[in-house]
Amino acid sequence: MVPSVDQCLAIMEEAGMPEHIRRHSIMVERAAGLLAQALIQEGADLSEPLVRAGALLHDIAKAPCLETGEDHAARGRDMCLEMGLNEIAPIVGEHVRLEAFRPDGEILEKEIVYYADKRVNHDAIVSLEKRLADLIVRYGRGRDDLIARMRKNFDLCRDVEQKLFGGLDFEPAALAGLIEPP
Repeated sequence: MVPSVDQCLAIMEEAGMPEHIRRHSIMVERAAGLLAQALIQEGADLSEPLVRAGALLHDIAKAPCLETGEDHAARGRDMCLEMGLNEIAPIVGEHVRLEAFRPDGEILEKEIVYYADKRVNHDAIVSLEKRLADLIVRYGRGRDDLIARMRKNFDLCRDVEQKLFGGLDFEPAALAGLIEPP
């Protein structure tokens, strides 16, 4: 089942998602939805409702996992499976790190949500570089190994960016200007 936007908002409320994570998720949904629409217009075989639901629920487990230290993507995937949201679960589970990426393959919903999440810092659309810098400060904890993994993940995200924008008539830098402020 792919929940509607309203159903996702209700799930977020029921899960007790804090307001700042809710604002972030809504902005990720707006960016991902815009990209999905543009890609569909260019002929991509995508489900816009699946992209929107995955984007809204991608951080469903973030707040409790900040306290427990669990992997919030894995816990969020499990929560989705528990709710019967089997189509959403893989998107949530891979929004931090894509398990497999094919630059020459068809565009997948999980790639759009993964990318959109990397472009939204708190509730503002920023460059990949600015988002990475913020994540290093907030989560890097001065650990060179962790920071190196973050940098490698963003190198992959740049590849995803090239794939997503390859057939679009706007550049990544234009994304923020295409989304109406909340």
